[in-house]
Amino acid sequence: MQIFEALRESHDRQRAMAEALVATQGDSPERAQYYQELKEELLAHARAEERFFYSPLMKHDGGVDLSRHGMAEHHEMDELLETLEETDPSSPSWIATARKLKDKIFHHLEDEEHTFFQQAGKMLGAQEKTTLATQYLKDYEDALD
Repeated sequence: MQIFEALRESHDRQRAMAEALVATQGDSPERAQYYQELKEELLAHARAEERFFYSPLMKHDGGVDLSRHGMAEHHEMDELLETLEETDPSSPSWIATARKLKDKIFHHLEDEEHTFFQQAGKMLGAQEKTTLATQYLKDYEDALD
């Protein structure tokens, strides 16, 4: 497996989780559960992705701006998670923020899959792509534990 496949698996989970979250209503056990699962997924993914995708790309001239952009979007998602933590789950502003988070996630994943991956594919060697996938998956799973 290469780094791109490893990242896409997490991306697919994030999309499904974000969709499930914004379909919830009120201060329900489902909303709390979906939010917690999505938050844990996003944090584990971002940590591992920054270490084993963005960091190696920063060694290449063409990878610096890509990496900075991706990490800035991770920060924006972190801020939306913080806002959700501080907002009453039954309030209309909570679901509005959750929808913003979903939109940010979808935008970020689209950027990565349709732009970043193609450019990174030209910068990283075949063996490096495989090694990074192994390192990413280990770090990601450690973060979830």
